[in-house]
Amino acid sequence: MKSYLKLVHFEISRFFKLYLILIGLTVVSQLIGAVIVSKGYMSSAEKVMYANQLSVSKYIEQSAFSFSRFINSEWFVMPIVFCIAMLMIYVFFIWYRDWFGKNTFIYRLLMLPTERINIYFAKLTTIMLLVLGLITLQILLVPIEMQIVNGIVPADFRTNFPFYGIYDQEIWGFLYPNTPVGFILLYGIGLIFVAILFTSILFERSFGLKGIFCGIVYGMFSFGVLVAPLILAVSYTGYFYPLEIYLMELVTSIIVLGSAIWIANHLLKHKIRV
Repeated sequence: MKSYLKLVHFEISRFFKLYLILIGLTVVSQLIGAVIVSKGYMSSAEKVMYANQLSVSKYIEQSAFSFSRFINSEWFVMPIVFCIAMLMIYVFFIWYRDWFGKNTFIYRLLMLPTERINIYFAKLTTIMLLVLGLITLQILLVPIEMQIVNGIVPADFRTNFPFYGIYDQEIWGFLYPNTPVGFILLYGIGLIFVAILFTSILFERSFGLKGIFCGIVYGMFSFGVLVAPLILAVSYTGYFYPLEIYLMELVTSIIVLGSAIWIANHLLKHKIRV
């Protein structure tokens, strides 16, 4: 366990500077965006009201401000998309950097006095901690952004938008399920997806060009097993109870994740040589 925790700390520290940049870009972009969107709305409202001689009550009947205007703007969405893209790239980079970086660092990792599978677990844990860190950051940012918007847009011009109302927004509802079960399902599947990619990468590292083909076949097969219960539920609508579908998905998820770890352990022990 101690070796595993040291590896996790090491992996996080290697990405930490870039991670701080991602955090900084997200914070700066969204806070500035909250100001720009709010002031843009007020500027537009004043022009329309002046040009058409409208009262505040008449104007807000046509175009009242809602916090969803900011959530659906590029200022809010683009930093999230950028962070997701960077983490997806890092899923590959976290392994290939060790092989192709300076001094082929992977060999030093594989020679450490610990089980090689701990390297796999440490990298997997690192990705999930980075994801959860960005999720926490976004949750903390939203109340601050609400305060900025409320400070710029007078109460007469905006509709009431409670914090839980963000779950009605498409992007937020997708990234942040409002139930514990939904959250576990979404990010549990994300964890399995990353584990499948990691094992596919180890196939390529173990067998070269043949490994690319094996990794693709393995990935497609694992994905097929993972979505099989959902396909059954769609094909036989009303035949299965929701609990049955959930249990089938849980079992297939455990099988796919367990097989990914077992195959990765086998490849690290017997196929990747130092």
